[in-house]
Amino acid sequence: MNSSYEIHPAASEELKVILTPECLYFVSELHRLFNPKRLHLLEERQKLQKKIDEGWEPEFLEETRQIRESAWTILSTPDDLLDRRVEITGPPVKKMIINALNSGAKTFMADFEDSLSPTWTNLLEGQLYLNQANKREIDFTDSKNGKEYKLIEKPAVLIVRPRGWHLPEKHFTVNGEITSGSLFDFGVYFFHNHKVLIDNGSGPYFYLPKLENHKEACLWSEVFKFSEEKFNLAKGTIKATVLIETILAAFEMDEILYELKDNIVGLNCGRWDYIFSFIKKFRNHKSFVLPNRSLVSMHVHFMKAYSELLIQTCHKRRAHAIGGMAAQIPIKNDEEENKKSLQKVYDDKLIEVYNGHDGTWVAHPALVTIAKEVFDNHLEYPSQLGNKREDIHVTSSDLLKLPVKTAGGRSGVITETGIRTNINVGILYIEAWLKGNGCVPLYNLMEDAATAEISRAQIWQWLRHGSKTTDGKTITKEYFDLLMKEELEKIKNTIGDNQYARGKFSEASDIFKNMSTSTEFEEFLTLPAYQLI
Repeated sequence: MNSSYEIHPAASEELKVILTPECLYFVSELHRLFNPKRLHLLEERQKLQKKIDEGWEPEFLEETRQIRESAWTILSTPDDLLDRRVEITGPPVKKMIINALNSGAKTFMADFEDSLSPTWTNLLEGQLYLNQANKREIDFTDSKNGKEYKLIEKPAVLIVRPRGWHLPEKHFTVNGEITSGSLFDFGVYFFHNHKVLIDNGSGPYFYLPKLENHKEACLWSEVFKFSEEKFNLAKGTIKATVLIETILAAFEMDEILYELKDNIVGLNCGRWDYIFSFIKKFRNHKSFVLPNRSLVSMHVHFMKAYSELLIQTCHKRRAHAIGGMAAQIPIKNDEEENKKSLQKVYDDKLIEVYNGHDGTWVAHPALVTIAKEVFDNHLEYPSQLGNKREDIHVTSSDLLKLPVKTAGGRSGVITETGIRTNINVGILYIEAWLKGNGCVPLYNLMEDAATAEISRAQIWQWLRHGSKTTDGKTITKEYFDLLMKEELEKIKNTIGDNQYARGKFSEASDIFKNMSTSTEFEEFLTLPAYQLI
């Protein structure tokens, strides 16, 4: 075995079964072969950002016109991924894994990225529990009420989301180099599970996050092909769905499908991160200032255009088009508000199925039935691949068209309440993340890292351009500091002095403030925050 890799710190006895020498040798192979190209692609992101800052706007690539205009389709879709009308997502925590697999959803996306705080223990336990689930050996007893959780006979199909190309794994180094979170998560899961999954009549399935262009998709294709050949698997055994959750990727959906055509089965509208990406890429342009995030719905022109283009593009290539997340969670002790919340979910899913989506996402098991009912009522077949949506004609300008400006020339509506919500939710999420929890119920919504990213990015953008609220207040650093102080006091009063003191609110508020007010925009808040866990 190769001795050039190191683990810091060593795994516990229970988790050593995951970090076997054979597994780590495979992950170190992935690092040596593909990490240099990964780093190069990340550098290319920065060069393109400089072009955007200088006034360039994205458009459909002229050099890949032939790919968009020629007739081709993806290789194949396995039987157990033909019906994806309801998908549930969440972190690979033992109780969540069992509940999600038993929820009645068609698939469960176990998320190592936005809804998992990447502590070493969280990552390794997640890998262990998913391996147990694939072997049908997972169970859980709730210590509070003694309730036992076991897998049903036909659980949901498991899909794993590794971390994005930008995220490192500091606990595993090769030749002294910090490795890629993407390659680590993929490599460990694939190594331990591909055989049992194939024996079960399924396969190693993945969701790929945060891609910005087809070259980044090509790198995943190379990783998949190497892994299949190394373990003597048939071409296309590994299957992936790509999240279109960056504004730049929306201009290259055909190309992303083409680069991954042997391994890809669909695209997904990762709409919360898509909003964050939109703000981030155009942060230095006053003409791209967005209103309160609550107003940036799928009815907004650039969001609607991206969703419809995704459907059209996927169905042209025989790939599934998966809709966005319903983040609502049941509201206890308020039946009226709970009904309103569930109605929002129903209405959202109705729009998706009418538009042509083949499936959708929910964050809570209680929403599976609602989403399934909507799709069951409108799908004659397991999917809508035959609905080509040839009536859609999305242009580059459609993907960049902002909400209608107000009479004063401002983009949409910015309110003090919107600023306060960003501060409050952003700090609460970061505080939970620093304590090891990346999936946080806040104000009747299940939030993940995209929440905090949108929150701090919007405030940065509003400060950068001296945006004004609807009542005429200019958003300055002093105004932000005042509101942040008041929101921290509100949080303290809500949870109590003792819990506040035991928490990580000082660190969380420092991170949020620094990232919201810094001169230079930090690409991802999870990068500096990662150093604190």
